[in-house]
Amino acid sequence: MSKGTQTLRNVAVTGAVQPPPDGSTGHHVAVAGASGRMGQMLIEAIRASGDCRLAGALDIASSPAIGNDAAAFLGHASGVPVTADLAAGLAHAQVLIDFTRPDGTLAHLKACRERGVNAVIGTTGFTEGQKEQIADAARDIAIVMAPNMSVGVNVTMKLLEMAAKALATGYDIEIIEAHHRHKVDAPSGTALKMGEVIAQALGRDLRECAVYERHGHTGERHASTIGFSTIRGGDIVGDHTVLFAGTGERIEITHKSASRATYAQGSLRAVRFLAGRRKGLFDMFDVLGLRDA
Repeated sequence: MSKGTQTLRNVAVTGAVQPPPDGSTGHHVAVAGASGRMGQMLIEAIRASGDCRLAGALDIASSPAIGNDAAAFLGHASGVPVTADLAAGLAHAQVLIDFTRPDGTLAHLKACRERGVNAVIGTTGFTEGQKEQIADAARDIAIVMAPNMSVGVNVTMKLLEMAAKALATGYDIEIIEAHHRHKVDAPSGTALKMGEVIAQALGRDLRECAVYERHGHTGERHASTIGFSTIRGGDIVGDHTVLFAGTGERIEITHKSASRATYAQGSLRAVRFLAGRRKGLFDMFDVLGLRDA
């Protein structure tokens, strides 16, 4: 995470929990990309939770789901229609969960900022400039942003931090990730975050030590590099392995996702974490209490 992001987290402000617009209890949540695979998983998780309520469902104007009940795919009437109108979709929400595309997320975030709606961002593929825009928005609203909302993945991140510090010399580091054929960014946001966590633990800058391609006569591997390998195929939800290869031994730390349900459950934990927070930029280490663990 950038220096500016870290600074912003340090001055995050908390305040009284705002009452839901209709007077009911619980967390009122809007979902972006409501008719997509992740959006539907989020809606199902919200419905199954005891403390969250679906308050809005957003999708692109060309989606065939526009105007339909957001929970129709579950055979359930939520009373919340899928809409492309940001004002309508956010009107009764306290927080938006967004797993879409960078441009869409930034447009949604602008609307959230104007309306005082907090945000949970699981979108990946942001440029450095776009990340700065998100950090700027966090001066007015509270945001949890993480490339992977899975609790297990974030515990794995902590293990990688510990391993990197203990294996700081004599071990070559490679990150191998695999996802489904429809994923459009590579390496995955999770793989990049793993690289950032490891590089930071080693006192390196990932932008200077990452190697994303190897082809032809590459010469010997430089000891300070962190390598990335990308696999795309089938319906793989998400596999990540970090290899620490030493002389006479190697350590592999692996996380495999079998369902997007883990991302949905982690997102709801982020929603609960944001309750009562008025501004600041956070990640899943903050949500799970892992930052100083």
